[in-house]
Amino acid sequence: MASQAKGEDAQPASDSQQAASSSTSGWGRTLVEQYSRIKENAETYPYVWGSYVLVYGGFGLWLTYRWRRLRNTEDRVRVLQERLQKLLEDETSAGTTVADKVPKDAIKPKE
Repeated sequence: MASQAKGEDAQPASDSQQAASSSTSGWGRTLVEQYSRIKENAETYPYVWGSYVLVYGGFGLWLTYRWRRLRNTEDRVRVLQERLQKLLEDETSAGTTVADKVPKDAIKPKE
């Protein structure tokens, strides 16, 4: 009789879970199922998931570092190009051209 009482108590709880899961349909239900499956796996194998976090987290940090270095390099190149353009404009406004200063031997035709 005690087992019947436990079985009957478990029945309404599962009905409420089914009602909650039936309210989410389609991709929502699939998403919840995947999440619960991943959560169970992570609780079962914590060291494996810890290594995933360590490896992919480190990879993400490295990519972030390289991305920021690239952006800083591009900024420096942009500043240098602007300075070069300003120098070129100053020289052309002064009446001298770059072609006058560069010896003709230094200019090689493209092949």
